[in-house]
Amino acid sequence: MNTMPTITIPDFSLSARIDQVGIEERASRFTKRSIKTAAKIEGLNLVLSMIDLTTLEGKDTAGKVKQLCYKAMHLNDSYEGLPTVAAICVYPTFVKVAKNALKGSGINVAAVATAFPSGQAPKSVKIADTKYAVRQGADEIDMVISRGRFLNGDYNFVFDEIAEIKEACGEAHLKVILETGELNTLDNVRRASDIAMHAGADFIKTSTGKISPAATMPVTLVMLEAIRDYYYKTGKMVGMKPAGGISKAKLALHYLVMVKETLGNAWMTPTWFRFGASSLANDVLMQLSKQKTGNYQSLDYFSLD
Repeated sequence: MNTMPTITIPDFSLSARIDQVGIEERASRFTKRSIKTAAKIEGLNLVLSMIDLTTLEGKDTAGKVKQLCYKAMHLNDSYEGLPTVAAICVYPTFVKVAKNALKGSGINVAAVATAFPSGQAPKSVKIADTKYAVRQGADEIDMVISRGRFLNGDYNFVFDEIAEIKEACGEAHLKVILETGELNTLDNVRRASDIAMHAGADFIKTSTGKISPAATMPVTLVMLEAIRDYYYKTGKMVGMKPAGGISKAKLALHYLVMVKETLGNAWMTPTWFRFGASSLANDVLMQLSKQKTGNYQSLDYFSLD
């Protein structure tokens, strides 16, 4: 008689404890690396290719989404050889608009789901929200975890919810947003990262961008180390997406140094690392212009997101 395989869920209450002072010290070291001109240009182009351009406002319209899609495909037409961004991130109601606008570009469409940004909705609503976004054509789903249940110690509930959303995604990739600004401690960031990865996340993501603080280098380092340890244990690669608060090219390059030195070259692609930061694109373009011409262009030359 065939029997279903037994799935052993780890005891997440036993997740690794984090040395906050040590993490903050290590994170600060990545900001002191010297990046020379050629490497800087390569890094800036890589940052551009890793950006998820995002519009997630109640006042969003189809016209605004189309404008953002045009920007994604035409970051700076006067600068030859620029990469495109990785994805456009929108609410599920605008997925079809974005898919049509981006047709043939190779740029993915990501949709936030599961009652973003609060996550305060019944599981049935979250699953329906996810399935709707996938039916509309979303390539990626960005879900939020139930932070209240997590902070209450209901780790198996959080695990099961992520696993069910992952199933609802079908072929779409799942990014799990921890909303680290509400998790209070780095121990909780590590625990939530472990839960998300064991439940099937393709990416783990710091923040919705609606809560402060959003992405920070110490928090991101804790998540990168969780990814590294999970890879060593299972052989499965999981992606990483810091989101919110990364608006300057210099800071983005520090993040890339941290990824390279923590996870290695395999993660240095848009397949495994993203930035959730629309305003970052303009600063990267300004820096590339400076490297090419020796002069900064005014922000007036770039579209507002």
